[in-house]
Amino acid sequence: MMMETAVKAALEAGDAILEIYARDFEVEFKADESPLTEADKKSHEIIVQALETTPCPVLSEESKAIDYAVRKSWGTYWLVDPIDGTKEFIKKNGEFTVNIALVENGVPVMGVVYVPVEGSLYLGSKQGAFKAVKGEHFQSLEELLEKLPDPVNFQTLKVSGAPEGPLKVVASKSHCNDETLQFISELEEEYGAAERVSRGSSLKLCMVAEGVADIYPRIAPTCEWDTAAAHAVVTAAGGRVFEYRDGLSAAAYKTGSDSVSDVLYNKENLLNPFFVVSGLN
Repeated sequence: MMMETAVKAALEAGDAILEIYARDFEVEFKADESPLTEADKKSHEIIVQALETTPCPVLSEESKAIDYAVRKSWGTYWLVDPIDGTKEFIKKNGEFTVNIALVENGVPVMGVVYVPVEGSLYLGSKQGAFKAVKGEHFQSLEELLEKLPDPVNFQTLKVSGAPEGPLKVVASKSHCNDETLQFISELEEEYGAAERVSRGSSLKLCMVAEGVADIYPRIAPTCEWDTAAAHAVVTAAGGRVFEYRDGLSAAAYKTGSDSVSDVLYNKENLLNPFFVVSGLN
């Protein structure tokens, strides 16, 4: 029921986003100078209205701030980014997503990541990790919802494990900071020359879940709603999202590691720690 509600909300929000994407729209800027569009607001409205039919509270990027004194009592809640990658939306390059996560005791246990321009849907839950593409795995929302309880006909996602070819590292080709370059250098000492790959928004985490990338170091700021849904997909695909620790060898970030902590959610400060998404074992 919870997954069906989230998927329906994500696709309906995606349709509304595409209507705005196809025409001119105005861009506002929030207090932190991040961009905001009509599409962010419309997507937020559709998703929150849908999720409020469930017993769980909702925290969205576009919600009014909810005091930690209230949030800290939430055992299970929805964490939403109505459009992850608003800058990509404005550029009209298609690399933006709708993110809906269900978080229990600080851990994302279910995630829905929808790519409206592609019609691609990434799902993560206790059932596993899956990808469904409109036109290939389903033709309509109704057909998708019928198949959802048993996603055997979708693409099953699994992290790469031990890469057979060159290590694929998710990293910006033009905006790598020194810490990220040092991390990649350490990886190359163990695995040989690495290939850099990248996409916008939470698709970077989904690349690791899908096994088309091996590791994603993010040694730069993000917020909890940016990552929670895709974090659930990565976990369901056999990967992990670790807190980055300054000075720790890059080789330590493997799925079986017990020396690095996993990223947790619903902290007083909603900024994420720097992190490493790993599909390596």
